Amino acid sequence: MGFPRFGPAKGVDAEVSPNLFVANCGPAVGLSHDTIAAVFGTFGEVKGVYAADESGARVVVSFAEPSSAQSAFRALDGQPCPDLGGRSLHIRYSMLQPPSPKVNDSIPVALVASDLNIPGLYLLHDFVSAREEEELLAEVDNRPWKSLAKRRVQHYGYEFHYETRNVDTRQHLGALPSFVSSVLERISLFSDIKDSSSLVLDQLTVNEYPPGVGLSPHIDTHSAFEGFIFSLSLAGPCIMEFRRYSEGACYPKTALGTDMNGESPENGKLSRKAIYLPPRSMLLLSGEARYAWHHYIPHHKIDKVNDSIIRRGSRRVSFTFRKVRTSPCQCEFAQYCDSQR
Repeated sequence: MGFPRFGPAKGVDAEVSPNLFVANCGPAVGLSHDTIAAVFGTFGEVKGVYAADESGARVVVSFAEPSSAQSAFRALDGQPCPDLGGRSLHIRYSMLQPPSPKVNDSIPVALVASDLNIPGLYLLHDFVSAREEEELLAEVDNRPWKSLAKRRVQHYGYEFHYETRNVDTRQHLGALPSFVSSVLERISLFSDIKDSSSLVLDQLTVNEYPPGVGLSPHIDTHSAFEGFIFSLSLAGPCIMEFRRYSEGACYPKTALGTDMNGESPENGKLSRKAIYLPPRSMLLLSGEARYAWHHYIPHHKIDKVNDSIIRRGSRRVSFTFRKVRTSPCQCEFAQYCDSQR
C-alpha cells in the first residue's frame, strides 16, 4: 500500500506546516478519510487526507495553507472531537517530502478469480468448513515448527530449501500426513483440472504468517514443481497480488524462482492485479497463472479491500500443496523458466 512520504512529525513548538500528523484517527477506528476531511475542512481548504502508516489509526491531513493547519491544531489537539466520534486526537506538525518513485499500489482488489482474467487462476471459497479449519490448525500446532526470519514453516513429503528455492528429490520425508487426506480428496474433484495425473501431490509446505508479515514477489521455481499449485488459507485473510512482466521487460534475474523484495522492472512494463483471500479458501495456480505471474502478499497488518478496511488476524496459516518435478520443465513460458534459461 503506497503512502505519501512525510518527514518526522513536529510538536507544537515547531515551525508551522500545512500538514498535520493526527493519531487516534482513521479507518481502523471507524473514521473514513472523507469524514476526517469534512471535519478538518471547517478550518480551511484540505488538499488531502493520507494514511500516515499501515496501522489505519493515524493519518496526515494536508491543508492548502499553514494558517489553516495551525487553527485546526490549536482547536483539536488533545480535545475530544464530537464530530469524530468523541475521539481525543493527538496532533503534530509534519513536513511533506516528495514521494519516492515506487509503483502505485492503488489497484482494485477482486473477490472472485474470474474478475482478474488470469488464465489458470481459480479461487474456491469455503473449501473447508470452520470445524475442519480448527482441526487442521490443531494438527500442525501439535507438530514442530521451523523458524525462519519472520515466519514459521513445516514441510512434508519433501523439504523446500529456501536458499536454493528448490527441493532435493533424493531426500524423501515420507507420504503426506493423514490429516490432509480429506483435503487431497477434495482437490482431486476440482472441476477445473483436466490432467488427473498432476493431482498426485507429494509436497506440502505449511506457513504461519504473524501480523504484518507477507511474501515477497516470486514465481515458484519451474524446475522444482509441476504445473498445479494449491494454497489453502486458514485462520486469517490477506490480499494476494499478481505481477506479470511484459516481453522484453528488464526485471531482476532473481525474479526467476527467488524473492524480489518488491522490485519493479526497469522499464516499467508491469501488469498488476490483486485478489482477496478469505480464510478457508483454496487458491489454484495453473498454466499461465502458475508459470508466468509472480505472486506476492504485501507486508501489511491491515488490507484495504476496495472501500473496506480489513485487519489481518493474529496469524494466517497456509497449506501449499505441490507435486515435485523429476525432469526439466518444458513449459511455454521460457522467459520465466529456469529450466530453459
